[in-house]
Amino acid sequence: MVDMIRKIRVAVVGHGNIGKYAVNAINKAPDMELVGIITRENEHEDLEKYGKIDVALICKPTRLVEEYSKKFLEKGIHTVDSFDIHGDIVDLRKSLGEVASKNNSVAIISAGWDPGSDSVIRTLLEAAAPVGITYTDFGPGMSMGHSVVVRSKEGIKDAISITIPVGTSIHRRMVYVELEPNTNFEEVKKAIKEDDYFKYDETHIIQVDDVQSLMDRGHGVKMTRKGISSEADNQIFSFEMRINNPALTAQIMVGCARACTKQNPGAYTMIEIPVANLLSGSLEDNIRRLV
Repeated sequence: MVDMIRKIRVAVVGHGNIGKYAVNAINKAPDMELVGIITRENEHEDLEKYGKIDVALICKPTRLVEEYSKKFLEKGIHTVDSFDIHGDIVDLRKSLGEVASKNNSVAIISAGWDPGSDSVIRTLLEAAAPVGITYTDFGPGMSMGHSVVVRSKEGIKDAISITIPVGTSIHRRMVYVELEPNTNFEEVKKAIKEDDYFKYDETHIIQVDDVQSLMDRGHGVKMTRKGISSEADNQIFSFEMRINNPALTAQIMVGCARACTKQNPGAYTMIEIPVANLLSGSLEDNIRRLV
């Protein structure tokens, strides 16, 4: 646990879209101090130069999260990530949990907005109507995770993946790619469609001259649950938001950095974290203001 008299010392690992917003959010947090930004250029330097690090925000692509998180957890440094492959979350929780428990550290995983804060809302909706169905419809907007995956493919200079909600949790992926010279477009299409991020959804891949002219980091979600409370049918709940994708992800991660300092060693998803622990200020003041 961190002595809450002093500020929580946070390092940002990665300085892309999420990392840049995380830096701003930390600097505005009254109970936090930014101790460093760790990028590819300086990640092999000795961490001791930053002094004590309480929490590392892993602002790296999802497929690098496990590797980077373990490096910090092994040193007794808490981690927060925004891992977004829903089907692999349980395995990541187990993997990082074993490392964290051995090193007296805490990992909060999948701490973005979905998975993340939306997961908490889905949990509350299911508690309100235990029997029923919840539909989560994303977009329209840019998916950071999907865009990063496309950019990683050979021959792609830049790319953006737009999520279009079809309805009832079904989505269409509109992928716009800017190719390097002498790249075979058909081979690029095949590589994208075979990736786990895309192969389960209707995916359309379009070649363009300039991806940056299409760049819009806005996104959104609408969740609807229809179910039964006690013996009452037709209980309908709806939650909707329109957001800047990386900014919200970063802000949720910063809240979870705070929550890290209040958890016992191990790995946690957001539905396991008391929501009050995401907030600065005293628990009594927050209860008085919010309950």
